[in-house]
Amino acid sequence: MDIRSTVVSLSETSGASGSESPAAQLALSMLREYCPDAEIVNGNVTGKFGDHRESLPSLVLDAHIDQVGFAVTYITDDGFIKIGNIGSIDRRLLPAQPVVIHGSRDIKGVICSVPPHLTNGGSEVLEMDDAAIDTGLTKDELEKTVSAGDTVTFDVTCRDLIGSRITGGALDDRCGVASILYTLELLKGCSTAYNVTVIFSTQEEVGERGAKIGAFAIDPDIAIAVDVSFAYAVGEDESKCGYLGKGPMIGISPSLSREISNGLIETAKNSDIPYQTEVMSGLTSTNADRYSVNRCGAKTCTVSIPLRNMHTPAEVIDLSDVEMTAKLLAEFIRRDK
Repeated sequence: MDIRSTVVSLSETSGASGSESPAAQLALSMLREYCPDAEIVNGNVTGKFGDHRESLPSLVLDAHIDQVGFAVTYITDDGFIKIGNIGSIDRRLLPAQPVVIHGSRDIKGVICSVPPHLTNGGSEVLEMDDAAIDTGLTKDELEKTVSAGDTVTFDVTCRDLIGSRITGGALDDRCGVASILYTLELLKGCSTAYNVTVIFSTQEEVGERGAKIGAFAIDPDIAIAVDVSFAYAVGEDESKCGYLGKGPMIGISPSLSREISNGLIETAKNSDIPYQTEVMSGLTSTNADRYSVNRCGAKTCTVSIPLRNMHTPAEVIDLSDVEMTAKLLAEFIRRDK
């Protein structure tokens, strides 16, 4: 499995929360190589890995397939598309961003920007209610293709940076999806200590909704939410961040299972896999929060890939972290670990 091409192809496929089908279909085709019975259920991509035995505890590997984006609210008489946010969007970067409107066919546009010459030196952050997309089309032309509720995503492709770093959009959390796929690649032909089920869940960015459904249906004993977390950049609090290229961030929190956190840390140490810890004082704001209180509860932990510029079209990861995350998960799951 080529990690880079997997991450890139996943990240460049659209799938805003509630409209994940293109990304989900691609992920499904990739997952079926390892889980032939994989299917899409209520939007979630799910599949069972290997033979499941009644004597083994069940373990879920979860990564969310959706991305932040926008929803069309209406079209003005002048032909501008008004939008609302899907998930948490950094409004500071909106002006002049290229986007794609996913109507009955894709239409490219750009978020309107007032030139600095006309702002009297002002630097106010654009309110979402004031954001609009210019496609160059009239209202009548747009209404043939675009409807209220259609999703909009940033128009961005991945680019290589120095070493094994890349930048792009929707790396949150398509890199997590890729790391789980690589985990399964590493486990091919191996005996596992758990009955493993994979779920690429929907609507994480709007309240972990897909994970809530998946957790109830699967009812695992153990769940590991593979997501992204904050990588240090200039101006940020280093104590609250991980570092690119230094391995997966293992979650520690009162809302998580310390048993699983310690097990992952021990696995990393025994396998000489670089790792970082991510201490959270409450909920994790990831799908782990849904699994830990599902039915009678599950022993839950987060394993996060460091990422810069979260929820922007210029997210940055180090592919070595994706690989090390997969190696950690594979060693944790392997029976002879």
